[in-house]
Amino acid sequence: MSSPDDMLAAVATSMAERTGRTLDGWVELVMASDVDPLDQKAVRAWLRDVHGVKQNTQWAIADAVATKAGWQRPSVDEYTGSQYTGAKAALRPIYDAIEELALGLGEDVRAEGRSTYVPFVRSRQFAAVQAGAKHVDLGLRFTDPPDSPRMAPAKAPGQSTHRVRLSTVDEVDGDVHALLRAAYEQNP
Repeated sequence: MSSPDDMLAAVATSMAERTGRTLDGWVELVMASDVDPLDQKAVRAWLRDVHGVKQNTQWAIADAVATKAGWQRPSVDEYTGSQYTGAKAALRPIYDAIEELALGLGEDVRAEGRSTYVPFVRSRQFAAVQAGAKHVDLGLRFTDPPDSPRMAPAKAPGQSTHRVRLSTVDEVDGDVHALLRAAYEQNP
């Protein structure tokens, strides 16, 4: 299974060949600029606009720069907790019920942290959960989607091809479990 750190390492390995600079070289360049190293969005924009750096490479450089400046990546629990605060706190039981089902599908399943959604991954992402204003979207990735009146085509969250919109924890039922299992099985 590839973790976010594994993916960043893979991008960094080929960076010099693709960009003419090593990851350390890019970090030094950003640190010497006027860009705030802790503002990863600003760093990515500067890399794109000034140096023509492509998206995945921007993310790897911005992460390395922020880490050098003292930023520490939040844990999965910290990312998840930040998504369910304020008015969205009432939606947390929906997330918790989905998480229990997803992690119960197999020992090879893990949750990963993102700032706006939580993906569930085997060797690749099969589900993702994102809080809306008054609902939770369960995104599912299918190669052969099952028939379900509860699903709608989607391009988010994460790598989803379909979503199920949930407003109460009672909606996280056997049908949702079956859809999660189907996505899990289609994404070995």
